[in-house]
Amino acid sequence: MDLETLIYEVEGRVARITLNRPERGNGITPRMPVELAECVERANLDPAVHVIALAGNGSGFCGGYDLVASAEGEMSELGEASAPGGSPLDPATIAANHAPQTNWDPVTDYQFMARNVRGFMSLFDSEKPVLCKVHGYCVAGGTDMALCSDLLVVAADAKIGYPPARVWGSPTTAMWAARLGPMRAKRLLLTGDSLTGAEAAEWGLATEAPAAAELDARFERLLERVGRMPINQLVMMKLLVNQTVQAQGLAQSQTLGTFFDGIARHTEEGHAFVRRATELGFREAVRERDEPFGDHGLEGFGVEPGGPDD
Repeated sequence: MDLETLIYEVEGRVARITLNRPERGNGITPRMPVELAECVERANLDPAVHVIALAGNGSGFCGGYDLVASAEGEMSELGEASAPGGSPLDPATIAANHAPQTNWDPVTDYQFMARNVRGFMSLFDSEKPVLCKVHGYCVAGGTDMALCSDLLVVAADAKIGYPPARVWGSPTTAMWAARLGPMRAKRLLLTGDSLTGAEAAEWGLATEAPAAAELDARFERLLERVGRMPINQLVMMKLLVNQTVQAQGLAQSQTLGTFFDGIARHTEEGHAFVRRATELGFREAVRERDEPFGDHGLEGFGVEPGGPDD
């Protein structure tokens, strides 16, 4: 495989997939979901691999989609240069579909974003279990990958949440309710607030939340224990549990979440967000969005420890 955004390695019974755009916060590009699915398939077909480890290089796991240029008006960065002309992946088609003065085609938007969802869901649909290690931050689109994994080991001081619920986004994989239940999913998505890793473990989102200094050791310990299981048993146990989630309507929720993501980018508030990003830059527009909530960047979370939210 010729990988641009990831590193793929096999060590014993573990296939390691590492997000590898640290200079951009491991921001998601159109290539990343494609390469992710390719790596997952390679691991599933490797008879030596029992378990997949997903992690990120740099200061955090993933800061979401790499949207600096697109939010500032260059939406064509979301496309694939090699895509057929006029297709939903054609950069010119995407750019034209986001021009405020033109008619918006929601189906074109859906066709583009649904392919990303399929890439992320390769983790959920993987025959072999996927364990995700989160350090630093896992926000916005980064949560699509983390929550599609089977088990999450999150550093106690990490930040995990979906701030774009405030404007210009909707979680396309729609995994929050499946992982947390409706009430706690609403608590986060109706505010855009985030959790610390410690809170994520208390809420049942994370499998465990060790101190940052112990994260690697605890993650490797769990990998080793899962990797001891026979592959056939791992496949059966994962399939068994996944059926419960599928029966709750995950596919239908993902269809809505993906359509809603496009709608969120074409509301008056969504267009206003893009106008501010064009005027001031994407990072400044995000600061204006999040600062009133007191949780811009890594400064805060929104859910009060020990309060009624817990």
